Amino acid sequence: MDPQHSAQDVVRCDVCDTPVPPLHCDFCQTNLCKACVGNHMLDLSKKHQVVPFQDRGPTPNYPICTKHSPKQCELHCEQCDIPVCVHCVSSESHKYHKLVDIYTNYEKKREDLRKDLQELIKSLSPKYQEIANQITVQKADLSKNSEKMTTAIDKHGEVWHREIDTIIQKLKSDLDEMDSKHLAVLNKQQYKITHTISEITQSIADLKKLLDSNDVSLVSAYKSRIAEFRKLPPQLTVSPQNFTPQKINPEQLYQQFGSLSAFSITTEEHGYTVETSEVGSSPLKPLLDEPRIISTIQTQYGGYSSHLTSVTCHSDDEIWVCSYNSKMMHLYNLQGELMKSVQTNSGNDPLDIAVTRSGDLVYTDYDDRTVNIVKNTQIQTVIRLQGWRPFNGSFKPRGITTDSQGRILTIDCDTMNNNHRIHILDQDGQFLRYIDKCHLQYPWGLCVDTRDNLFVAEWDTAQDEALSLSQRQYN
Repeated sequence: MDPQHSAQDVVRCDVCDTPVPPLHCDFCQTNLCKACVGNHMLDLSKKHQVVPFQDRGPTPNYPICTKHSPKQCELHCEQCDIPVCVHCVSSESHKYHKLVDIYTNYEKKREDLRKDLQELIKSLSPKYQEIANQITVQKADLSKNSEKMTTAIDKHGEVWHREIDTIIQKLKSDLDEMDSKHLAVLNKQQYKITHTISEITQSIADLKKLLDSNDVSLVSAYKSRIAEFRKLPPQLTVSPQNFTPQKINPEQLYQQFGSLSAFSITTEEHGYTVETSEVGSSPLKPLLDEPRIISTIQTQYGGYSSHLTSVTCHSDDEIWVCSYNSKMMHLYNLQGELMKSVQTNSGNDPLDIAVTRSGDLVYTDYDDRTVNIVKNTQIQTVIRLQGWRPFNGSFKPRGITTDSQGRILTIDCDTMNNNHRIHILDQDGQFLRYIDKCHLQYPWGLCVDTRDNLFVAEWDTAQDEALSLSQRQYN
């Protein structure tokens, strides 16, 4: 009976047309009466699942074959993962492929969907929500910590301001005290001179009276004070006080003020942990692939009797140099101009030199066993070693310094093995690389300025080589 040209009929058995069949095969989507169910189950070419008609599953919408329309696809090719019809199979397009009943594949997929749905609802969605909640908490903690750090920085800044105010007040107080002492000396001298002037004025008046007098006894009794008045008082010259401000080094102030700890993120994934860190206020700068010479300074040292042995940065624009075969230490600018020369206090040759944070030159006197500091033009001995020398034959580094990243730089100048290198290590002593392609000749002393420019003193050439160590990024 054609359903399109007749009234709706009752449900019938799809095999014998018996009305109101009590059974249904879900896999075959076939309505069955009791008489036909046996033969249907004997068809072993398909899988069967016979259930009561009222418990049947929904009628699946079988796909139409894309190659043989309007034929419905009743099979599924597992290798190609596509539905196929009987014509596809007969055309050998899927020869040797594993074909399964499409409804069986459909049920399997539905089971997979149910499992995925359960996992999403019961496991994955709660976990993602938990991670999202943790991020919200971490963002709040980050904001609180940032406020806390800002407060700490502000408080530390207030301490610095108070210290600076104290220093300023102390200098002003010292100035007032020195002015008071100078004024006391000047006032005392002024009083004496004023008193003497008064006596001289009185003597002038007395002498005029005596000259106008005819009294022989008074004139005869006169005692001259000219010899006393001829002894003029010493002339006092009070030199005005001078204030010599130290050059402010922003990089040193930044490092001395404090630093932020390393920025760190820990990622946990599939049972292992990946941690990344970065210095929050000062990220590591990559080393140049090829260090290059950016400046050469010709010093007054040279030759066999006066080797250039030590160099230290006075500022980003000036360097101190010395030789332990010369008692003179010289200050040069980066243009090679001699700015200042200082002789050691003992007349001995300095072994090494350095500069304090306040910009004062410090040198070691090996023979005198002293450490000395040069303040303006005055030399003070700050340490005197008794009965021993700080170096011995078993320790032979030529020079050592650090850069702004805490990396350690040390010279390897072994004349026996013809080594003329600078080794670079990280702050934990792990080797990073060495510099040996800048034609260094007997490097001896070295230092680094605040821009990470490395200055190397060469033994034989008496030159300072300025090498650019790392790349800087400017915003």
